[in-house]
Amino acid sequence: MTHPTPCYHCALPVPAGSHFTAVVLGEPRSFCCPGCQAVAEAIVAGGLEHYYQHRSDTSANPEALPRPLQDELALYDRVDVQQGFVHHTGDLAEATLLVEGISCAACGWLIEKHLRNLPGVAEARLNLSNHRLLLNWDDRQSPLSTLLAELRQIGYAAHPYQPDQAAERLAEENRSALRRLGVAGLLWFQAMMATMATWPEFNIDLSPELHTILRWVALFLTIPIVFYSCAPIFKGAARDLRTRHLTMDVSVSLAIALAFGAGIWTAISGTGELYFDTVGMFALFLLTGRYLERRARERTAAATAQLVNLLPASCLRLAGDGSAERILLRELQRGDTVRVLPGAVIPADGRIVEGHSSVDESLLTGEYLPLPRQAGERVTGGTLNVDSTLDIEVEALGPDSRLSAIVRLLERAQAEKPRLAQIADRAAQWFLLFSLLAAVLIGLGWWYLEPARAFWIVLAMLVATCPCALSLATPTALTAATGTLHKLGLLVTRGHVLEGLNQIDTVIFDKTGTLTEGRLALRSIRPLSTVSAERCLALAAALENRSEHPIARAFGQASLPAEAVRNVPGLGLEGRVDGLQLRIGQAAFVCTLSGATPPPLPEPRGQWLLLGDASGPLAWFGLDDRLREDAPVLLAACKARGWRTLLLSGDSSPMVAEVAAQLGIDHAIGGLRPDDKLERLKALQAAGHKVLMLGDGVNDVPVLAAADISVAMGSATDLAKTSADAVLLSNRLQALAQAFDLARRTRRNILENLLWATLYNGLMLPFAALGWITPVWAAIGMSVSSLIVVLNALRLTRLPADTTPCPSETPLPGRNTPCPRSM
Repeated sequence: MTHPTPCYHCALPVPAGSHFTAVVLGEPRSFCCPGCQAVAEAIVAGGLEHYYQHRSDTSANPEALPRPLQDELALYDRVDVQQGFVHHTGDLAEATLLVEGISCAACGWLIEKHLRNLPGVAEARLNLSNHRLLLNWDDRQSPLSTLLAELRQIGYAAHPYQPDQAAERLAEENRSALRRLGVAGLLWFQAMMATMATWPEFNIDLSPELHTILRWVALFLTIPIVFYSCAPIFKGAARDLRTRHLTMDVSVSLAIALAFGAGIWTAISGTGELYFDTVGMFALFLLTGRYLERRARERTAAATAQLVNLLPASCLRLAGDGSAERILLRELQRGDTVRVLPGAVIPADGRIVEGHSSVDESLLTGEYLPLPRQAGERVTGGTLNVDSTLDIEVEALGPDSRLSAIVRLLERAQAEKPRLAQIADRAAQWFLLFSLLAAVLIGLGWWYLEPARAFWIVLAMLVATCPCALSLATPTALTAATGTLHKLGLLVTRGHVLEGLNQIDTVIFDKTGTLTEGRLALRSIRPLSTVSAERCLALAAALENRSEHPIARAFGQASLPAEAVRNVPGLGLEGRVDGLQLRIGQAAFVCTLSGATPPPLPEPRGQWLLLGDASGPLAWFGLDDRLREDAPVLLAACKARGWRTLLLSGDSSPMVAEVAAQLGIDHAIGGLRPDDKLERLKALQAAGHKVLMLGDGVNDVPVLAAADISVAMGSATDLAKTSADAVLLSNRLQALAQAFDLARRTRRNILENLLWATLYNGLMLPFAALGWITPVWAAIGMSVSSLIVVLNALRLTRLPADTTPCPSETPLPGRNTPCPRSM
């Protein structure tokens, strides 16, 4: 078996029959694509081919790097664009760029050498650890777009490094926490060595002078630990005491302050034991636990934070003459028309005015398959245009966009505390108060019995009973579960949803748009004359394409033009197609054109429209709403939990009973007004039932607002979404079934965390009071207990297993009379 030749630049296999070659280092080399060939030729032409001798890893394939257009690079030459990241000192400009495609140290050598050879470049320094390039250059000789293009020519993509303020602040806080942790660890080790040398167990024959020196060395080494590393803890305790609120910072601060004070007394008096090694160890374990907990919480919220960065930096705006101009996103205005090329991110919420394509909405909805979108349909900023070019009229920007609304709702949901979390917080405060009182009383008792051990025991009690794990038990689990639900496509907008789903015993469903897709599909064509079914469909589609009624979508795109089309509300359409005067709609309306007797319906089930001309009826068209593919999965999940299921619909047709029978719904009622639905919900709640409502229309708003838990479909009206406790962005009912499992897992996870925290604190208190636990072991136990809670909560970030796949699409039996049209 012969192995394909690797590309000399990127090491990818060279396709059979490829003829991309260039002479590098005196020998002909093979390349996988014209991009690698061009990069290699540019490197050789610049006299930098020794790069290939120095590199320790293969280069990135230039075809895999982002491909900014030339006019997009030219945007970086504008003064208003450079204000945010370019600074001028004298005649030189300075900027920091983030470079993509770097694989080894030789890449840094190549980039710096190539840029320094360009006119006007005074300095180019690349930080290989974070891939940031510092540039100093005379922009009068070489504009920034030229430097970016030169980097592209040698196989690297660069763009301005501009972290947003929130990300930069978070990164600075992480660096500060890591520095405090490093200082505590380094100085604690040195303080411990100095302290251990004074222990009689080591039997070191120290002179009194050296003994004194070691005590003071240990003191000075511990001062930075207490006043720098532990400063946030003392600030938190002071803040909480000012607000008369007991937290774990209070007990931790007391423990550190008491141990440090005792150590100072020993250092001054020369009598007693030094406690500086205990202070350092306690601070190190505490700061380590908090740092790891912080990073774990950041990981669970990463998916939400990514939403803010979905929008592109620039877009193509169409002018009145049809030409496209690339502008910054901040220059876009509502009402502008933008052109979105295939593979580009849609820059704003809007309506498609021209073109049809597939749009990948997976980052927003969790639906991994691209969805077809055509003229007249709305799209969301931050989603990806997959297939072909779209022209979109901008309808919402900035805080008014759907993306911003989702971020606000997620933040609100994570900020709200459910009842279980509130109970845990109150329990932690009462436990802390009890622990402080117990420490005082037990300390007095030991002072009376054995004064030498009293201080150690009080210190161990303060450390061991810090309720860190108890306070973290609920919020960490809820944060992890909320992020997982968003991955499934379920946006939780109220904090009580996860807890409330475990109390539900009754589910109310709407029908149209909820259990069904809410749009009609053409199921059958029944010709009534010699005209073929294909010809009848072409004539009907020509008329329907001139209508905005939802029924028109079922007929697809028309191949024939229609003239003089008029809509007769409640009856149908009339117009001229291919020289024929046609009508489509209710049978009596259509037959009036020819004077014929209306033909009987082909079947009692389904929705039927008649097509006819002046000679008589031509064909029946059967349309049906269809059941969502995963509706049986959701009903099976409800039945498995023993929940009662009801179908309450405003539809008065037999379809309501048919849907209920097909899905096995316990009780179905049609023809209900919104107040009728609300009345039945109130009756269920009065009987003690906890009700989950799933709906999508304006008529469902009162019930959604009144239900114990309410979920609106992603395709629901804006009013329904704002009234609901959660929004099913993906419109996948299977995701809701998975949410039921996740809610149960979350509750179990919270109870496990609370049980562990309660057992730990409950056992450690008497053990510490009896003197069986030293402060060192108490510090270790406190840190480990907090980490166990956090790691247990992180198990909820794993997506629940998919339930059994649904059966294939099932057409629904429908109405026995045509649905009247309206404007």
